Amino acid sequence: MENKSERCISDFNTELKLKGFNVFQIEEDGASTKVYSRKDFYKICLTTGKSKIHYADRSFEQEGTILFFGNPHIPYAWETISSTYVGYTCLFSEEFLKLSDRFDGILQSPLFKIGGTPVLMISEKQRVFLNSLFIKMIEEQQTEYMYKDDLIRNYIHLIIHEALKLEPSGNLDQHNNASSRLTSVFLELLERQFPIESVDNPLQLRTAQDFAASLAVHVNYLNKSVKALTGKPTSAHISERIFAEAKALLLHTNWNVSEIAYALGFEYPTYFNNFFKKISGTTPKAIRSAEV
Repeated sequence: MENKSERCISDFNTELKLKGFNVFQIEEDGASTKVYSRKDFYKICLTTGKSKIHYADRSFEQEGTILFFGNPHIPYAWETISSTYVGYTCLFSEEFLKLSDRFDGILQSPLFKIGGTPVLMISEKQRVFLNSLFIKMIEEQQTEYMYKDDLIRNYIHLIIHEALKLEPSGNLDQHNNASSRLTSVFLELLERQFPIESVDNPLQLRTAQDFAASLAVHVNYLNKSVKALTGKPTSAHISERIFAEAKALLLHTNWNVSEIAYALGFEYPTYFNNFFKKISGTTPKAIRSAEV
């Protein structure tokens, strides 16, 4: 029997895909913040509480109200520290925002770029105003108004422009040297390849040499930079991410092992089996047949 929460998540994702946007109050739909497709959707959160955000090569710990801008191509993690955490989230695709006549590449602003400012501290006065914009979007998406998409795009633009006028937060732990910048771009490029959604579009970058060539640097320099900043070699990051995706594909798709191997860039299924067993100690088929 289908679980109610699973059905809600499925409905949420279907609705999000069809419309290109979704706005909701966090405490009413908290689970949904973790299941949107990171490949397709940008994210704006207005939240009040205590949390720690890890964004590429930076960390930000705050207590109070913040405005967060998430780029689907840049990996980030959000640790909620306080017992109560409230606010609003807006998810939207680049295609949805581009339909605006006033779209001017605003997604290339510092709010969404890897070296920019994705987290802003918000005063009480600003919180009240921004709250009103999220509430208007939530109300509007429930109406049958013919031009509601245009209206919601206007609200998103207004939130972004209000944020661009604010001073960057001083609590970001930034690493501005060349090595850390290279590492963060490598991590972005690695994460950008996932999730794998079609066997027809297999993984392109699988080795440290592949990434070094794409970033136009020597592989030794890339390895040294990544190891110095993260404590792990480039190849370890790549292998861990490919293994995580392999496990997800085994558990959540009906692709056969050969198709998964090909989608992940392995020339032969045997190579994939050896890779998987080296990391997990078991085979792909054993993972798929195990009860979870």
